[in-house]
Amino acid sequence: MDSQPAEISQVIQLAVAPVFLLAGIGAFINAFANRLARVVDRSRNLESGMSALGDHNARAAAFRELNTLRKRARLAYLGIALATLSGLFVCLLIVFAFLDHFFTLDLPEIVGGLFVAAMLSLIGALIAFLREVFLAVRNLALLYKGPGE
Repeated sequence: MDSQPAEISQVIQLAVAPVFLLAGIGAFINAFANRLARVVDRSRNLESGMSALGDHNARAAAFRELNTLRKRARLAYLGIALATLSGLFVCLLIVFAFLDHFFTLDLPEIVGGLFVAAMLSLIGALIAFLREVFLAVRNLALLYKGPGE
């Protein structure tokens, strides 16, 4: 009977690592949401000022920037979706780890599969983040490219 509290504490200890992973994923989603909000704000500002642009070149540049902002928004949305999916897989992993312990089920394949799925989703989110950052930096360089550069 005394071993059961020790076993429960061991399961809780095993669940701590995924909980830290969840905290990191949550921070990552927050960073992505902030980036998406900035893209949306910039898009709205750009679209509202389009009518004031009389120069054809200025309008073309604004349309190019809007196109880039749309791509960035799609990548941010994809990153948020994949990071959220990763978090859901981690939550399910924790649930199955506890179910495995309390009902003495033999579910290592499910727990392992959920961990792999969580990591694959997180990798996808990180790739989307990196791509979105590359687009932002490239667009910034194009916007502020001086004459003769």
